[in-house]
Amino acid sequence: MSKIKVLWADDEIDLLKPHILFLEKKSYEVTTCKSGSEAVDEVKQNRFDIVFLDENMPGLTGLETLHEIKAIRTDLPVIMITKSEEEYIMEEAIGSKIADYLIKPVNPNQILLSLKKNLDHTRLVSEKTTLNYQQEFRKIAMELTDVDSFQEWVDLYLKLIYWELELENVEDTGMFEILTSQKNEANIEFCKFIEKNYSTWFDKGVEAPTLSHTLFKSKILPEISKQQPTLLVVIDNLRYDQWKSFEPIIANHYKKIKEEPFYSILPTATQYARNAIFSGLMPSDMEKIYPEYWLNDTEEGGKNLYEEEFLRAQLKRLGKEYKTQYHKITNVTKGRKLADNFRSQKDNDLTVLVYNFVDMLSHSKTELEVIKELASNDKSYRSLTQSWFKNSPLLDIIQQAQSLGFKLILTTDHGTINVKNPSKVVGDKNTSLNLRYKTGKSLTYNEKDVVVAKDPKKIHLPSINMSSSFIFAKENYFLAYPNNFNYYVNYYRNSYQHGGISLEEMIIPFAVLEPR
Repeated sequence: MSKIKVLWADDEIDLLKPHILFLEKKSYEVTTCKSGSEAVDEVKQNRFDIVFLDENMPGLTGLETLHEIKAIRTDLPVIMITKSEEEYIMEEAIGSKIADYLIKPVNPNQILLSLKKNLDHTRLVSEKTTLNYQQEFRKIAMELTDVDSFQEWVDLYLKLIYWELELENVEDTGMFEILTSQKNEANIEFCKFIEKNYSTWFDKGVEAPTLSHTLFKSKILPEISKQQPTLLVVIDNLRYDQWKSFEPIIANHYKKIKEEPFYSILPTATQYARNAIFSGLMPSDMEKIYPEYWLNDTEEGGKNLYEEEFLRAQLKRLGKEYKTQYHKITNVTKGRKLADNFRSQKDNDLTVLVYNFVDMLSHSKTELEVIKELASNDKSYRSLTQSWFKNSPLLDIIQQAQSLGFKLILTTDHGTINVKNPSKVVGDKNTSLNLRYKTGKSLTYNEKDVVVAKDPKKIHLPSINMSSSFIFAKENYFLAYPNNFNYYVNYYRNSYQHGGISLEEMIIPFAVLEPR
C-alpha cells in the first residue's frame, strides 16, 4: 500500500521537525515548504492526499493560499493551522471548505487525529459500524423470537432501519446482506403477528395502535390551533427509510418535537388508507355513510377524488371549525404554482397538502427502464427520493412555511415494498387488479403466501358481493395470474408495490415539527 502524502506549509517549518518525524514514523510521507507560493507550486506539480497550511505566512496569506490550492484541486483536503482565534478567519476558512481547523500550539497527536479523521474516516467508521452491528445482530435475533406487541414491532423495525442506513455505506457488503436477511426474517414473523392480531384491533376494550382512521382525531387534531397556522403534508407512498433519508434536509428549517410511527390499515393502498385518514372512518363505514364518495375496487372512476369532502365532514363531526384549504399535487407544475402563491395560505388554520411524487416514482419504476436502473434496490430508491426532495417545490413550500411560522406535520398513507417472489392467484373477471392484495369471489391462491380475510366485515372492509373475500400478500410476494405468467413475473419482479402486509408498508411515519 502506498504511503499517504502530506504537504506541510509553514514559514517556521524548521520548528516543526519533531512533528514531521513523528508522522514519518507512522508511515506518512511529508513534503515541507515555507510559503504559500511554494505550496501552490507543489500542488501544481505533485499529487498530495492532504495539506497542512499555516494561516499567517509572509507573502501569500494562508487564506489566499487556500483559495489558490482549491482552484487547482477542489477535492484536496486542507487543514488550516493558526495562532489567531479571530472569528472572521475561522468563518472565512470554513466557508472555503477546509477539512479541519487547528489552533497553535499543536501537538503530534492532534495532527495524527486530524489526519485519521480526514483520510481514514470512511474506513474507521465502516469498521466500527460493522463491529457494532455484529454485536447488535444477536440482540435483534433474540428480540425477533419474543416480540409480541404492536409497539415492540415498531421499536424493532426502527432499529432495523437505523442499521440499514448505517450499513449502506460500509465497505463490508457482507454485513448489509446479513441485515437484509434479518429484515426478511422479521417480515415473516411480522406477517404472523398481523394475521393473529389485526382483526382484534377493532374490538372494544382491546389496546390497538394508532391506525389510519384514528390518526387525524388522535394525533393531528391536537396539534391544530387558531394561534398558529399548521401545514399538514401527506406524502403518498412514503416508507419510513425514505423519510429518514430527507429528514436532515427538513432539519435545516424545522426542529422535530414529536415522532410517533403509526400503522396503515389493510389494504395498504391509497384508496383505503388515505381515505381513512381524511374521513376518520374505516372503508366499510365510508361505503355506508358516503355512498356518493366511495367506489369499490372493481367500479369505474377515481377512488381518491373526495378527500377534501371527507376531511371537512370529519372536522364537522368532531365539532371543529377551522379555516382549512386542501391541495393535491400530482405534478411539478401544480407544485410550483402552489409554491409561488404559498403566502396566500398564511391566514389558514390548517393547510393540507397531499403530494403524490413518491407514488408516481414507484409506479414509474415499474414502467420505465431508466427508473428501474436508478432505483434498483432500497438504497438507490432512498437516494432517488432524497434527490427529488432536495429539488422539489415541496421543499420550497416547507421553507416558506417555516418563514411564515407554520407548524409542520408530515406523514403518509402507507409504505411500499420491493417485491421479489410471484404467487399464483386465480379469480373471475371482477377480481381487483392490485399486485399485493385481491378482492373478489372464488379466489384460488397459495395459502402460505397470503393472509386471508374470508369475512371482510371483521376488518371493516366492504364486500363487492356476498361471497367476496380479501387476500393480502405476505412479505415480498406479489400476486400473478397464471395467464402469460412468465412475462408478468419478469415485468413486475423487483418493482415497488403496496397493498399487502409488510413492515415497510404498514409501519409508517408521523412527525410534528416547529419552525427554527
